[in-house]
Amino acid sequence: MEFRNLGKSGLKVPVLSFGTGTFGGQGPLFSAWGNSGVEEARRLIDICVEAGANLFDSADVYSNGAAEEVLGAAIKGRRNEVLISTKTSLPMGDGPSDAGSSRSRLLHAVEASLKRLGTDHIDLLQLHAFDAHTPVDEVLYTLDLLVRDGKVRYIGASNFSGWHLMKSLAIAERHGWPRHVAHQVYYSLVGRDYEWELMPLGLDQGVGGLIWSPLGWGRLTGKIRRGQPLPENSRLHDTAQWGPPVEEERLYRIVDALDAVAVETGKSVPQIAIAWLLSRPTVASVIIGARNEAQLRDNLGAVGWLLSPEQIQRLDTASNVMPAYPYYPYRTQEGFSRLNPPPV
Repeated sequence: MEFRNLGKSGLKVPVLSFGTGTFGGQGPLFSAWGNSGVEEARRLIDICVEAGANLFDSADVYSNGAAEEVLGAAIKGRRNEVLISTKTSLPMGDGPSDAGSSRSRLLHAVEASLKRLGTDHIDLLQLHAFDAHTPVDEVLYTLDLLVRDGKVRYIGASNFSGWHLMKSLAIAERHGWPRHVAHQVYYSLVGRDYEWELMPLGLDQGVGGLIWSPLGWGRLTGKIRRGQPLPENSRLHDTAQWGPPVEEERLYRIVDALDAVAVETGKSVPQIAIAWLLSRPTVASVIIGARNEAQLRDNLGAVGWLLSPEQIQRLDTASNVMPAYPYYPYRTQEGFSRLNPPPV
């Protein structure tokens, strides 16, 4: 397993990490993802640790806290062998203080996560969404307190826009508070919006990408093919409305390219999709999810080999899409290209 520094920090993370959204199985969204209990979770964690993928990502909102509880129980007795990443800010109830990143909410949320995880510290705490109702100074000051208290080691963000993240970084630098070293983002061959602004920002500011849904919300599993109905066991039947839409013909064009590379390499479609992500700038770790051992072992096979430059180019071409304004004007003109070189 390769390890990379997480952004501009000294924390080294494996290039593949495990997402615990499949733990717990509560609610319509997360039950469709998976419902691993403690014993199954322990087995999946054993496989990850054996392979060197020792970073486990969770969130308080996953199955309303049950995912953190399952993770905590599954790693009991070997806390020092693993890194724990979790997230907070999304609603955990209907009360006025049950969502957001206010000082009150963050202090309460961290204590609750520590209890569910059965640990005294969180290696990486990420804000699950930007809170426009709380001053950024209040958020970052509170995170600084949590780091000073030893309850949190590093901080990050998730699903921020460019200006959300840059404002947070600037205020942290001004006051000498901890900076976001990670940005957990959606990025895949069918969802390349991360490249337009967030990737250049990460390169400039030293923020590492933690990639969620690397298989495009289940579209790049190798089970979806041109001219074939959606497989009966696909979770897209239950979860498509929560994920980003993908134009059908573009999806099939990408799958065709993945199939061709799969024949050349002898690798599976998911392995190629993940390997492509690991070749991209700023990507520190790709978060893989699995409902069973077979899926997990297949995803772990995405490391230890490399796509050729020509194969990467073919996947780039098949998945390319015109960026939104203001990222597309003049992109093909020589003068503009000199001023704004592409990140990849």
